[in-house]
Amino acid sequence: MTATLPRLLLGVDPDSALSLQDHLDVHGPLPSLGTGGRRLLSRRPDAGGALIEEVERAGLRGRGGASFPAASKMRAVASARGKAIVVVNATEGEPASMKDRLLLQSLPHLVLDGAVLAATAVGADEAIVCVCETNADLHSVQRAIGERRALREGVDLRFSVVPNGYVSGQESALVQHLNGGPALPTFTPPMPFQSGVQGRPTLVSNAETLAHLAMIARHGAEWYRQLGIASQPGSTLVTLSGPVAHPGVYEIEHGASLSSLIEAAGGLSATVRAVLLGGYAGTWVDARSIHGLGLSDEQLAPYGASVGAGVIALLSADACPVAETARLMQWLADQSAGQCGPCVNGLHAIAKTFAQVAAGTAGRGAAQNLARLVLLTRGRGACRHPDGAVRLAESAAQVFAEELSDHARHGACAACGRAAEFPLPAWSDPERTTRSKRTRGTAGSASKLRIGARA
Repeated sequence: MTATLPRLLLGVDPDSALSLQDHLDVHGPLPSLGTGGRRLLSRRPDAGGALIEEVERAGLRGRGGASFPAASKMRAVASARGKAIVVVNATEGEPASMKDRLLLQSLPHLVLDGAVLAATAVGADEAIVCVCETNADLHSVQRAIGERRALREGVDLRFSVVPNGYVSGQESALVQHLNGGPALPTFTPPMPFQSGVQGRPTLVSNAETLAHLAMIARHGAEWYRQLGIASQPGSTLVTLSGPVAHPGVYEIEHGASLSSLIEAAGGLSATVRAVLLGGYAGTWVDARSIHGLGLSDEQLAPYGASVGAGVIALLSADACPVAETARLMQWLADQSAGQCGPCVNGLHAIAKTFAQVAAGTAGRGAAQNLARLVLLTRGRGACRHPDGAVRLAESAAQVFAEELSDHARHGACAACGRAAEFPLPAWSDPERTTRSKRTRGTAGSASKLRIGARA
């Protein structure tokens, strides 16, 4: 394998899933379990040690949004007492993200490869693939699980549907749901790696993370690090939406410039006002910075942003950024678990303030009131949901300061009446059915990016 793209998306067909045989033709078999080939796994008591070390050398980080080192997670589960279990998190609660659905829809065996390898490495005999109710129709995954039963890999694979919800994909929420409770975050400790599903040590890993693990196991850490930058090696999947010719899912190397991604997507179809990075709980960045923006956490740090869950949502200059942010803030507030004060009170107060500013009814001192609410809410939630919503609000206050001031003085602008550009899930947005025909700039069909540009 050469240091080129695509890697994960090699052989992808957005309209159908690769069969097991097609998958093996593209990627080859898994590393040997001790009978030759790459000896990253064996059936000794320390079976997963070599694979975990290889993942650590590769520098693989989680692709669910938190960017936690994958090897550290695996080692914690492998070191815990008791038979472990693996949970594949493909719930994809970010409304503008399509990458995990694409993987399960088109490349399910690559994700299952990673699940089997991770399970063997941490000493698990079971792996559960979790999707949200909206994606319960992913028969490709269930067919792929059926195809693998004949391989006798020693890992029982099964499929589970999780209720729709932005916080349903949080790892403690997944564990609680699989244990028969509501899909809501729980207070920790114990952490899932200590006592998770069925009280067993549990590795919760994003679907894309496991797909990368399967590639590292086949080709090694040095190959993986041939792309990306030193602090964030490898490639990653991003969902690009907004005014570009070809929105969709792209594979880029970490550090690729945003301008090169836009070029690969056919260029802009309208003037851009700002870009939302990392997801709806992400960070707004002014469009004037696009041409110098590199897509890695290190390069985005000066803007208070990160790649996060791989969402790159462009907002056109025709939209009202105040109205768009107010809408997203209200949605995030409504998606709260409702289990602590910062979520129940803080997020709704911030959302209400944004709505009042958008309508021109906030009165004097709106900016100061917003800053006070942000300070009272940040870092005080039982889970990280309030922090993400605060990040969106705070970055909006900085990037859209002029528009917020204008709305506070003069009320709604002409653009406030336009159709919203950012999508919300149908299950949480009863107006979407009628609005969708007028909404533009949402994520489109899957594509693959074959560039390796850097900022």
